[in-house]
Amino acid sequence: MLNILLAGLRANGSNDAAETRRRYPRRHVDRCVASVNGSIFPIENWSFGGLQIMADERLFGIGQSVDMVLKFKLRNTIVDIDVRGTVIRKTADHVGVEFEPLSHTIRRAFQQVIDDHVAAEFANSQI
Repeated sequence: MLNILLAGLRANGSNDAAETRRRYPRRHVDRCVASVNGSIFPIENWSFGGLQIMADERLFGIGQSVDMVLKFKLRNTIVDIDVRGTVIRKTADHVGVEFEPLSHTIRRAFQQVIDDHVAAEFANSQI
């Protein structure tokens, strides 16, 4: 009986439920930054739906529209992706941005970032 109770507590205490509510999985492994109005901010995580940057929350307002250039370091190049989004969440040192609907070209550029990471992981596993 105690094991059943503990198993239930572990399941409820995990972050799995929050992750499954997301439309797209978050990516934490890519080397990338966001350029906003000439300032560079590290990207904590991103998905096809939005991103979280490390930034002073005082620089952004909830509901603010933001034009950004995302810069991803791939194996052999740097990919720049122009996106627009809306600030939906702020903490003292993080800002969450939801992207406006992505064009096919932008989706393809994001997929290039993912594909490059998968290829690099495979190449490293063969060493």
